[in-house]
Amino acid sequence: MILTVTLNTALDITYRVPSLRPDASHRVSEVTERPGGKGVNVARVLTALGHEVTVTGFAGGATGRVLRDRLTEIPLLTDALVPVSGTTRRTVAVVDGRSGGTTRLDEPGPAISHTEWSAFQEVYEGLLPSVSAVALCGSLPPGVPVGAYAGLLRTARAAGVPTLLDTSGAALRRGVAGRPDILKPNAGELAELTGSHEPSRATQDARRRGAGAVVASLGAQGLLAVTPEGRWRAAPPERFAGNPAGAGDAAVAGLLSALVEHRPWADRLTRAVALSAAAALSPVAGDVDRSVYEDLLAGVTVRGEANAA
Repeated sequence: MILTVTLNTALDITYRVPSLRPDASHRVSEVTERPGGKGVNVARVLTALGHEVTVTGFAGGATGRVLRDRLTEIPLLTDALVPVSGTTRRTVAVVDGRSGGTTRLDEPGPAISHTEWSAFQEVYEGLLPSVSAVALCGSLPPGVPVGAYAGLLRTARAAGVPTLLDTSGAALRRGVAGRPDILKPNAGELAELTGSHEPSRATQDARRRGAGAVVASLGAQGLLAVTPEGRWRAAPPERFAGNPAGAGDAAVAGLLSALVEHRPWADRLTRAVALSAAAALSPVAGDVDRSVYEDLLAGVTVRGEANAA
């Protein structure tokens, strides 16, 4: 069982319009609604790969009820979300049919009380003995301490559970001190954390800050990894003009699934890049077509070297 933590869950709503124009009314051609938040997106991809997953975090209000109802539709997924008095946020994505671009509007999420935060920590600690890995993903809702991820990482380490952290901003800067086994920033987050825009240098710097391994998403260029075993770059077979929303979450699912299957780093990166590319090619952001993913696997290139024994 893999555990994904999404403290700021969301109901993701996607509108498709023929052409998005400022200061104009639009007729929506298609609406998609589904449970979201980074950890939930990771869980969806993991279940598509055949892994059992438990999702935890917070959910509340009418939006939270819809989200939890939709989670019951996902095979192999267990809902361990903690109820709160506030209302789960919505994220609205508007896809421009002419350009293919996406405009997002993200609500901040419900304010979490001290009592609700304590209840979550109790649920989290209770889940750890039964899981093989945990991913802590996404933003922090109002009321959750900025150092929350560092504390949750330390709790998992004390339980002997490997961890992955995927967040940004202050939560990332504070969270890396919790020494995640894998830190998964994108290029912008990596530069913000380290002050360096040179990916190789920044990735090494991020690892020195406490992460066991750093796997940086470089968009269409694939992944750059600095690990205790060596350094690698992994790239998709070609550049894709797809929707990048959800591609990073698919990469996290690839890293986690290969981790619990005890795959070597080259295999982990190959899987993560293929899943990320498959997600970018999906008509629904963050979904992965299993056949597309399997077709892409053979074309991923991994270059680098393992450390000398």
